[in-house]
Order: sequence, then structure tokens, then C-alpha cells
Amino acid sequence: MLCFGFTFLYVPMVLLIVYSFNYSKIVPVWGGWSTRWYTVLFESEEVWAAITLSLKIALMNATFATMLGALAGLALVRFKSFRGRTLFGGMISAPLVMPEVITGLSLLLLFITLGQLIGWPTNRGITTITIAHITFSMAYVAVIIQSRLTGLDQSLEEAAEDLGAKPFRVLIDITLPLLAPGLLAGWLLAFTLSIDDLVIASFVSGPGANTLPMLIYSRVRLGLRPDINAMATIIIIVVAIGVCLAGWLMMRQERQRQRDMQLASGDNIKQD
Repeated sequence: MLCFGFTFLYVPMVLLIVYSFNYSKIVPVWGGWSTRWYTVLFESEEVWAAITLSLKIALMNATFATMLGALAGLALVRFKSFRGRTLFGGMISAPLVMPEVITGLSLLLLFITLGQLIGWPTNRGITTITIAHITFSMAYVAVIIQSRLTGLDQSLEEAAEDLGAKPFRVLIDITLPLLAPGLLAGWLLAFTLSIDDLVIASFVSGPGANTLPMLIYSRVRLGLRPDINAMATIIIIVVAIGVCLAGWLMMRQERQRQRDMQLASGDNIKQD
């Protein structure tokens, strides 16, 4: 069943990559090997504009969502009891289960109301899409950081505090390095969610602000086109490289953390 599931998932991707090199204008009809549609794709100003916009939004969203989500995760794990903790935890979890249509519609109404009351935003575009993406992406980051913190041993933090380190120094020198794999995973997840989002961006975008998923969807509605296969192939390759690189970095960080823990344990044994 596992093999069947992976086959059902990856065989269509392989076929898509193969047909991106199809010379024929008709996607299902094989006309020979060619890279003409990659040339057409790279010469399209509309495609480059959509890619640039999506990357700008994804980078800003991933950065701010990681910072806010990390703070939220720290608050939920390190501060066991504070007023409104249950409400705060529920508000963090709500975007995870809220349908995207509801989220997009509510954000659209929010931006319209703000525009009528204070005159901002004057129009919907990169700013509104970025804010919308941060709104739901930070919830995913908070869950990742919360699970990472729950599994961390606090002995290093407690030892640093016993040696006179201030809480801020403990956060910078101990906690954040230990959280680095979780922060990286949260950043990549927020980046991927932003690049992949179609529904919410469709609600909060305006004229001339087409992200890459919106452009692909608008073109696919008019029928399959070989240049879309070429675009999807490039996205698959970039994502695969990113996943492999992130996995390698996380494994490296984990090995380094384990070595540091072993060295710290060895020093403690020698002192005893």
C-alpha cells in the first residue's frame, strides 16, 4: 500500500516532467523532444512578474511568520500559566483548522473596512497578500517551535542561569541555537505555504497583483498548455533541491547538538 501510494503520487510528476519537453502544442500528443516551451516560458514577462511577486511575498512572509511564530511557541512552552493562555493557544490553533475560504473572506472584509475607516490600504496587492499569509503561516511555525521546545532538555539553559547568565543571553546563546532546526523548518514551511497559496491570495489581491499560483490557475482554466508543464517542472526541481538542502542542514545541526551534549556530559563527569 505504501508503494502504491508513492507511485500514485510521483508517477504523475514524472509524466509532467517528461511532457514538459514535448515539442507539440497539444499536451497529450507527443511530438518529439524539445526545450522550446522553456524558452517560451523564460521569455514571458507575465510569468517573471508573477514569480518575482510570489518570491517577494514568500520571503517576507517566511521571515516575519518565523519570528512571530517563534515568540508564540516560546510563550506557550516557557510560560506555563499567564492570564489568557487558553485563549491565546486557541487563537494560535484556529488558523490551522479554519477553511481557507473563510480566512480569505474575513481578511478581505477587514481590509475593506480599514480602507473605509483610516484610508489604508488604498489598494490590495503585495502588502495585503503578505499580511494575509503571515496571519496563517505563523500558526504553523508556532506549532513547530512548540513541539521542538517540548522535546528539548532545559538543563543547558538552567546551567547557564546558574552561572549568572541573564535571560536574554540564555535565549540568544542557548535557546536559539537549539531551536535552529525548528526555526529552519518553520521558515521553509511558511515559505512553501506562501508560494503554494491560491485561495487566500485570490481574495486579498487586487488588479495587477497576480501571484504564481493565480497565474497558473488562470491559464489552466483555458486549457492545458506545454509552458505550464515547463513551469511546474522547474518548481518541482527547485523544491526537491530545497528539501534535500534543508534535510542536510538539519541533520548537520542535530549531529552538532548531540556532540555538544556529549562533550558537556563528559565535562560534568570529570568535574564530579
